[in-house]
Amino acid sequence: MEIEKKDFQLLPRTQQNWQERPEWFFNREHTDTYEQWYEGRYKRAEVWQKKVMEQLVSKDSRVKTLLEFGCGTTRFTRWWKEIGIEATGGDISPLMLSQAINLFEGDLVMADSHNMPFKDNTFDSLAFITTFEYYKDPVKVIREAARVGKYGIAMGMMNRNSPKVARRRIQELFGKNPFYLTATFYTPKKLTAIINEALKGREYTIEWSCTGLPKWFPVQQWSLPYGDFFGLYVQFKDVD
Repeated sequence: MEIEKKDFQLLPRTQQNWQERPEWFFNREHTDTYEQWYEGRYKRAEVWQKKVMEQLVSKDSRVKTLLEFGCGTTRFTRWWKEIGIEATGGDISPLMLSQAINLFEGDLVMADSHNMPFKDNTFDSLAFITTFEYYKDPVKVIREAARVGKYGIAMGMMNRNSPKVARRRIQELFGKNPFYLTATFYTPKKLTAIINEALKGREYTIEWSCTGLPKWFPVQQWSLPYGDFFGLYVQFKDVD
C-alpha cells in the first residue's frame, strides 16, 4: 500500500509574506523555490561546502547530536545523518519551515536564534549554515549557541573575501539580487574576533577552512582566507 505524502503548510498558500518582513526568507516567492536553487547551479558549491563542514566537525568525536539553527528547508539538516550525527532543525521563518516539514523526518522548532528555547547543553553542538550572516546581534547568538551546544559550534558562511560579494552588491543596486540585502558578510578573521568577544572566559580552539574557489583553480579548498565560502568550528575544551 502506497502512503500518500501530505503537503503541510504553517501558513495558507495565499499568504505571500510573513509579518511584512523584508528579508527574502519571509517571502514565499523565494522560499518555495529554495530547493530548486540547490539542485541547479549551486549543486557543485554544495558538495564542497559539505566536505569542508564534515572535515571540521568530524574531528570532534564527542558530537553525536546537533541543532542546526536557520535550518531553512533542512538542506543541510537532512545531510548531517550521513556523517553519523542526529540533527534537529530550528528556524524563525514559517515559510521555510513549511518546506522543511515535508522534507525532514526529524524534529523542528520555530524560534529566534537570539533566544533558543532549549535548556543548557541540550545538544552536543550547534550549527549555523549560511544563516549567521542575517543575525542582528551575533555576539548574543554565539553565547546562546555555547549555552545550548555542549561541545562546539559549527559555522558555514559566505566569505567577505570573495569577488562575488562585489557582484552581489551591484546586482542589488539594480534590484536583481534580494538575497543579501540584509546580510552582513564576514571573513574568518572578523568572525574569530566576534567569537572571542562572545566567549570570554571559555577555553576553546577555532579551526577554519575555505572553499568556493573557481572551477578552473588548481585547488578547491585551502587554509587561506579567500574563497566564496568558509567553514569554521569552535571546539570547547573546558567540558568533560
